[in-house]
Amino acid sequence: MKVTILLFDRVTALDAIGPYEVLSRVPGWELEFAAVEAGPVRTDTGITTIGATRSISEIDSTDILLIPGGPGSRQLMSDEPTLEWLRAVAAGADWTASVCTGSLVLAAAGLLDGKRCTTHWLYLERLRELGAVPVAERVVVDGDTITAAGVSSGIDMALSLVGRVCGPELAQTIQLGIEYDPQPPYESGSPRTAPARDGRAGHLDLRRRGPVARREAGGALEPVPAGS
Repeated sequence: MKVTILLFDRVTALDAIGPYEVLSRVPGWELEFAAVEAGPVRTDTGITTIGATRSISEIDSTDILLIPGGPGSRQLMSDEPTLEWLRAVAAGADWTASVCTGSLVLAAAGLLDGKRCTTHWLYLERLRELGAVPVAERVVVDGDTITAAGVSSGIDMALSLVGRVCGPELAQTIQLGIEYDPQPPYESGSPRTAPARDGRAGHLDLRRRGPVARREAGGALEPVPAGS
């Protein structure tokens, strides 16, 4: 099984590396990072890079196509040569997957038309504008497409994918091996559980480094959208 993870400038590292840490542990699966050009790709922190081993021009097929998210996904959504490559490769793939705003890229390519899917909670309605059917769930499967919500949910998506392809026993073994046993110190990981401040949601945007919220007039905190 061949897995291709697309990289692009200002990709969020965990969107790509989280699923990689799971999928790379499946016996016999071969993973590759690809980008428009092979070489180091800058992540959204600006101080970390991930190496793309191949250019997308070298790849015409894969079994699992995975698109992570990040602020750079905005530019990717209007990059027609890359969108055309996605359409061509996804047509022959067993699975098409995304993490966070990677689903917006798939939607921009027309690959999520009429499909149930998810993304970071800030961008669910953007999916609808692009012809998809947004669902506020952590992992959503529709046919041969599997999408994950924000950043950390890529690990859940990858484990779910391994379970579907190889069976739950292997997925559980990998989960134990990476000790994926989330016990967050705060119940603020989604709009449903994050506390409200001054009568308004005070959710933090996990996509950004540095300041993640700005203080508006009256003292209320408002989330800063990724890439803004």
